[in-house]
Amino acid sequence: MDYFLRVNKNILTYSLIIFLVIPIFGINFVIGLLSNILILLFLIPLLIVILVFLGVTFYKSKINTCNNCGAISLNLSETCINCGANLNDIYKKNQLDKKPSESTIEVQAEEIK
Repeated sequence: MDYFLRVNKNILTYSLIIFLVIPIFGINFVIGLLSNILILLFLIPLLIVILVFLGVTFYKSKINTCNNCGAISLNLSETCINCGANLNDIYKKNQLDKKPSESTIEVQAEEIK
């Protein structure tokens, strides 16, 4: 009998804990604990995916393409690495503070008969 208790000490310990926890706290506690663990298992990867998406979009907004040579660079320098063109001029051309008439296309409607 002593050998049986030494070998199955973990099983005996966990079964005693379960038999004491369930009557004292109720089955609602165990179900709530398991549901919270499952929620964390689904929400942590979702949080990681959202953080990666935000990081990628942040670095995409910092990328400039040179109009002269087509080289791609981050927004760290004012000149192109390959040809030496001024990248600040490219940034000013791409700003959103243009007049709406400069960036919209005029379309004329025609009736179809």
